[in-house]
Amino acid sequence: MGLSRTKTRQEPKVAPPTTLFLFGAHGDLVKRLLMPALYNLSRDGLIGNGIHIVGVDHNAISDADFAKKLEDFIRQEAASKVAEGGAEPLDPELWDQLASRISYVQGDFLDDSTYRDIGEKIKATGTGNAVFYLATAPRFFSEVAKRLGSSGLLLETDDYFRRVVIEKPFGSDLPSAVALNACLLKVMAEKQIYRIDHYLGKETVQNILVSRFSNGLFESFWNNHYIDHIQITAAETVGVETRGSFYEHTGALRDMVPNHLFQLLAMVAMEPPAAFGADAVRGEKAKVIGAIRPWTEEEALANSVRGQYAESTIGDKSVAGYREEANVAPDSTTETFVALKVMIDNWRWVGVPFYLRTGKRMSTRDTEIAICFKPAPYAQFRDTEVDQLKPNYLKIQIQPNEGMWFDLQAKRPGPTLDMENIELGFAYKDFFEMQPSTGYETLIYDCLTGDQTLFQRADNIENGWRAVQPFLDAWAKHAQVEQYKAGEDGPTAADELLQRDGREWRSIK
Repeated sequence: MGLSRTKTRQEPKVAPPTTLFLFGAHGDLVKRLLMPALYNLSRDGLIGNGIHIVGVDHNAISDADFAKKLEDFIRQEAASKVAEGGAEPLDPELWDQLASRISYVQGDFLDDSTYRDIGEKIKATGTGNAVFYLATAPRFFSEVAKRLGSSGLLLETDDYFRRVVIEKPFGSDLPSAVALNACLLKVMAEKQIYRIDHYLGKETVQNILVSRFSNGLFESFWNNHYIDHIQITAAETVGVETRGSFYEHTGALRDMVPNHLFQLLAMVAMEPPAAFGADAVRGEKAKVIGAIRPWTEEEALANSVRGQYAESTIGDKSVAGYREEANVAPDSTTETFVALKVMIDNWRWVGVPFYLRTGKRMSTRDTEIAICFKPAPYAQFRDTEVDQLKPNYLKIQIQPNEGMWFDLQAKRPGPTLDMENIELGFAYKDFFEMQPSTGYETLIYDCLTGDQTLFQRADNIENGWRAVQPFLDAWAKHAQVEQYKAGEDGPTAADELLQRDGREWRSIK
């Protein structure tokens, strides 16, 4: 007997004619993720012939050569990476249609003449709508925004829009995030700013809101009366690879927590919005991030663990430690792993700890949210070996196997009372037809159509850094970092962080 389902489907509209400028056009983000995503949107009929794609960078290259370079990269180097589980080859006819609308502007991001050329390009495409995607190093965010503003390229009318997309990291601490927001808001309105977090483009993340607020079963016990604690994990098997210089100045906390992990936390913990519009959803997310308890520096040290991967052998392969990676100091104290305990001080979540962990060179690639429910108050199995019941978990896996599973106890067949932990749930790939995707498709489409629901607002960004700042301040004075072998799931202190509360991490798998 198969699964039955009732479809509730809205047909998406085609994005309006727009000139999309990709600053940092020769970078990996454009080649590996943005252009494959635009190809997929074209394949799915979500962008039409009115979309023009313009690369902007300092390298000299012709329009045709730029388009060919992107095509070659997608075909030869990124074919296995543009989608989970493999990618379909490019359709020649479809790619030719898209390539005919790809062009290039050579220029320095700090040179005003570059922006005059961009203005001429908008006129040449014949559409007033323009989106400026800053796929650049963070040091250029303010500078590009200032020059877009001073050149008049951000002025909107009733006939056309102008929007700016900004990648993470959005600041490196609270003061820098506040300064960047202030700079942006001097030259454009909040409704023009799209602060992007690619985690929110994943189907499972978006499904959190649907699962919570459309199923009475979930929402009725989604509170501190029934939930014991929540774990959020983002584990990677890769090291820093070629990003040693970047990582030395960033570390796992800045790289992952105030954006990716806090966004997952917000989706799980936010109050029901008054409506599923951008302002209502983002308002509730900002509130819950703003309700994270501000630790003192002493409390921040007690509720955090910093780790750094060390040399090890994984299988038959020798793996370098972080301090042996290129462009990393031999005595570096930069963390590649972090575990935190945070508390949310509001009526729904008071007393419920949220445990966050993220790291590189861990045993398995796994991003998941595990919601642990309080055990039944009375086991009722006296005089048996089953005198204490295990807690039930709802697991929401973001990657690699997107889906939701619920752990529960069942009796194993036989004459004795033996209990087995079983999982009920579904994987997206088993239930829905999944097209190849990079995770950026939804976000680019939403930006083109003007939906800011999945993008961060200024107050959300600043609230996130406000919650993280005590950890940064405490670590600046106490720079100790614990080693863990590559292939392990963090240092032993991370286990102790939960053990002292009578809890334990779910195994990464």
